[in-house]
Amino acid sequence: MFLGVSTLLLDDGETAILTDGFFSRPGLLRVRFGRLRPDRARIAAGLQGAGIDHLDAVFVVHSHYDHALDSPVVAAATGARLIGSASTRNIARGQGFAEDRFQPAVTGEPCTFGRFTLTALPARHSPGDIAPGRIDRPLRPPARVTDYRTGECYTLHVRHGERQLLVHASAHSLPGALDGHVADTVYLGIGALGKQDETFRNEYWHRLVTDTGARRVVPIHWDDFFRSLDRPLRPFRAFLDDFTATMDFLTRKAESDDVALALPMLRRRADPWPF
Repeated sequence: MFLGVSTLLLDDGETAILTDGFFSRPGLLRVRFGRLRPDRARIAAGLQGAGIDHLDAVFVVHSHYDHALDSPVVAAATGARLIGSASTRNIARGQGFAEDRFQPAVTGEPCTFGRFTLTALPARHSPGDIAPGRIDRPLRPPARVTDYRTGECYTLHVRHGERQLLVHASAHSLPGALDGHVADTVYLGIGALGKQDETFRNEYWHRLVTDTGARRVVPIHWDDFFRSLDRPLRPFRAFLDDFTATMDFLTRKAESDDVALALPMLRRRADPWPF
């Protein structure tokens, strides 16, 4: 189930995994000029709207606010283990999250929750990172957007039985990072991809889709996260990204490579492996 940006619920009826868990979605003016804190009312509404009352794990792909701001609150409310980088740990510490329920992400080392096997793989943030670096001490909200520094960036590889998928939130690729890993489906971050040139896009597609053998691509991180989830999703505004250019590129590549491509629908349950 897609819940906006790169928040995805993976649930097989016995075990439930969430990536990021970002529901607060503060407006543009607050992000640019104010300070941010988790919006507990929006978090509660987001969880309720998705039918989430328990999670086994919340995995944070990197520590920018649109990924990690809410994750400690979500994990605390659902009884989940929180998995992420040292920077995410400092966000959790700043919010008083229980230390013994945080699990450091170790790249290349699988961890198992029910029938899900999760493996963090190294990744690279998309060009134009506005808050690079690491969070070196507990980050107590409210804090500025630039205080939520990237930290380590991950691709999440998920195995469930014989099926495999990738959650890759940042529209950039790291040579060799996915070597030896395959995926039937890739949840592919496309934020800011429309601002890149054709060479960049082709390389991105090749490393994330061609090299992994994926037969299905689901774009994520395309929606305007300055709008709350009680309003219809829409793409990023034109001054931030060129959504049309991105979708034109993806459509051409998917057709030429015989790969299924479809935007996810908010809160709509879908089989990651419908083949």
